[in-house]
Amino acid sequence: MSEKIKKWSLHILLWIAGLGVWQLLSLAYGPEILPGPIYTAKGGYELLTDGTLIQYIGISSYRVLLGWTLGSLIAIPAGLIIGKVGPIRAFAEPFLNFIRFIPPIAFITLFLVWFGIGETSKVMLILYATFFIVVLNTLTGVLSVEEDKIRSARSMGASEWQIVQHVIIPATVPFMFTGIRLAMGTSFMAIIGAEMIASNEGVGYLIWNSRLFFRTDWIFVGLICLGLMGFITDRVVGLLGRKLLSRYGVVSTNSLRR
Repeated sequence: MSEKIKKWSLHILLWIAGLGVWQLLSLAYGPEILPGPIYTAKGGYELLTDGTLIQYIGISSYRVLLGWTLGSLIAIPAGLIIGKVGPIRAFAEPFLNFIRFIPPIAFITLFLVWFGIGETSKVMLILYATFFIVVLNTLTGVLSVEEDKIRSARSMGASEWQIVQHVIIPATVPFMFTGIRLAMGTSFMAIIGAEMIASNEGVGYLIWNSRLFFRTDWIFVGLICLGLMGFITDRVVGLLGRKLLSRYGVVSTNSLRR
């Protein structure tokens, strides 16, 4: 117990030191350029009292979760099919390795033309950002399955579907889960870019629009909210993965700590 108290005390001291340095830098450069913790807290309270901050956080979270979920649901079976079927893999793998290097933000203008300025374009952008990360991780997992396991299953009379269901998918689950968690970070980057360019709601819009009023404190509030949204979402996904998928070898970063 004492070791745990020491650990938490160290964390608290580090946070206090970080806030102190932040405040000193704010005093040196001025709150208009670098708002300190107190100035930022006042800006956050201002946005909370008029309901703007909660509304924008909810809108951005909805867009990210919807696009990320749809992208993952499409990418996992696609990755399994590409990894299992050789001719499809021969065609799809070069295409995937080419297009995955094009960042989602580069497609914002095209998606606005194709899907309009509403929610569809933003959700599709996040779906794109999620799809390639998850499908490539799933594909890697399928290709990493030992051939001896597949041959053993065939020798015992298992059909190809049974091999996929009982050999390939269980062995690939950790790769899928890693891709899903990595895609969450990319999804947040994608939605912020979309909200900055083509939205009048959301945390990205808050950060971008705050420059017009020279409210750097609101910008910092938006950045902190993004960090908290991503941190909380990742922790929840990690916890669910550890609870539901531990039998497949999925562990969270917490369980790796010593």
